[in-house]
Amino acid sequence: MQFSIITATYNAAHTLGRTLQSVAQQEFRDVEHIIMDGGSTDGTVQMAKAYQQQNPDLKIVVVSERDKGLYDALNKGIRMAKGRYLIFLNAGDKFHASNTLLKADKCIKNNPDGKLPAVVYGETDIVDDKGRFLRHRRLQAPEQLKWTSFRQGMLICHQSFYALREITPEYDLSYRFSADFDWCVRIMKKAKEMGMPFLNTHEVLTDYLSEGLTTQNHQASLQERFNIMAKHYGWLTTCAMHAWFIIRNYIKK
Repeated sequence: MQFSIITATYNAAHTLGRTLQSVAQQEFRDVEHIIMDGGSTDGTVQMAKAYQQQNPDLKIVVVSERDKGLYDALNKGIRMAKGRYLIFLNAGDKFHASNTLLKADKCIKNNPDGKLPAVVYGETDIVDDKGRFLRHRRLQAPEQLKWTSFRQGMLICHQSFYALREITPEYDLSYRFSADFDWCVRIMKKAKEMGMPFLNTHEVLTDYLSEGLTTQNHQASLQERFNIMAKHYGWLTTCAMHAWFIIRNYIKK
């Protein structure tokens, strides 16, 4: 199986529908969809089970049980996954187009150096609560990704960062809002150690719901990201980069 799509939900009946529809409409079918629900009471589970019954050609797993939050739910999904690459698509997020996974699969198979990429990545568009386009994501994916790229911030959205399962760690639950930032850096460092390449699809992969967990807890998320950057890149580099962020924002104003 090429892709494992993992979706974490909790009382998300108002946004989950377009996520499920997005997966069901993918032209590429060699996927599994793992839906980890935190014990919803608003019809989310019933919606997921109906989707499961309506798409018998897809391997769909629905689990509803209490968890310790988003990243704990995603860790449970990682343990269950069987696909070569892990994709995280939370309630309200969706694939950019019906051929998104087909294009990603072709990029992997046509990778010029013939090596299996550790990370397959692309761009992200931001959508509102109705799934309508708002803007392109401000931070753009680098042409050539390196493990040091995230010194400039999280240049690739979590949902547009497809990670090879065999080198994927679990999320560090000591981070409540930015464990995905730490997770991405750890994967890239591991890939560098193993001499594995990163593959830019040059495609918009994801339509990302603007009001996610990180957005809703902006200040706490920024503090966690600072600590994560300091852990991986050092305090001096992190302080210097944040000084530049402040100057850059001031110049733009």
